[in-house]
Amino acid sequence: MAREQRAVADESATVPDQRQEPTGSDAPTAPDPATGSDAPTAPDPATVRDAPARPASPLQHHKLGHTRLSGTWIAVILFAVILVLLLIFILQNGYTVEISYFGAHGHLPLGVALLLAAVSGILLVSLAGSARIMQLRATARKHRRTDAAAAGRR
Repeated sequence: MAREQRAVADESATVPDQRQEPTGSDAPTAPDPATGSDAPTAPDPATVRDAPARPASPLQHHKLGHTRLSGTWIAVILFAVILVLLLIFILQNGYTVEISYFGAHGHLPLGVALLLAAVSGILLVSLAGSARIMQLRATARKHRRTDAAAAGRR
């Protein structure tokens, strides 16, 4: 009997797709200790709960999650859309305007002049933000050193 069970277990391990869950009349029958009948027995709730979940169909094998590369791909698509919108903005505002800056004079298309002004503003904000981040890191480093020295004295 034990050899037959091992052979069945080995078969199911090598060919998992051909196994089927017992349903209805296919359920294993075992004598009920209370009544002595061979009626199908209900599965134990603990073993059903702990059993690994099987896919509903052979086509539902794996669900892929979010990866860094998929996030990068989405970002590339988003930036491409933004660049197209900027190009449309520049082309629609192609009127030449005179630009003066600290005594320097020149002529640029309006769209390009506005885009340069926006990029200059972004760079100024980035510089201020970078300075603040460096200040916070220096303060955090100082606090870590103080905490380490206090822990070493104990």
